[in-house]
Amino acid sequence: MGKLTVNALRTVLVVLLAGSVFVQAVMLPLLAKDMEGLNPDYAYLRTPFLAIVFLGAVTAQVVLVCVWRLVTMVRRGTVFSTAAFRYVHIVIGAIVAAAVLTFAMAVLLAPGEAVAPGIVLLICGVSLAILGVALIVLVLRMLLAQAVARDVEAAKLQAELEEVI
Repeated sequence: MGKLTVNALRTVLVVLLAGSVFVQAVMLPLLAKDMEGLNPDYAYLRTPFLAIVFLGAVTAQVVLVCVWRLVTMVRRGTVFSTAAFRYVHIVIGAIVAAAVLTFAMAVLLAPGEAVAPGIVLLICGVSLAILGVALIVLVLRMLLAQAVARDVEAAKLQAELEEVI
């Protein structure tokens, strides 16, 4: 991975991380303030809704930090090691948590007439799509495992070849 690519990706990661912190620090309190005037029939939605948004931002932050670490490992040439699996596992867990939070949002909004049933169905679809991303990352983790195994095998063969020579 070239230096320009790494720097561009890191710039994107920093902007996304700053944006998520902005959402947590500025937008979430503003949203909470706006929700104070919520119809009393739907006041029970306020706290769980805000918690889901906050935790959703946390899952995004966890993914961003782990991707940063993986990019650092790629730049150093150490990504094909068992240490990379820790970050990949965390990314998979955070994405699954985001899918669960999205589904929880749908469950929260489903009863009553807070939103149209089509919106709830759409949120369920988004939850399924997020879960699909977790499965894609899981497949990529399996590819990483194969690459690490090949790298270990290549190192063994190289050591044997050096002994012969």
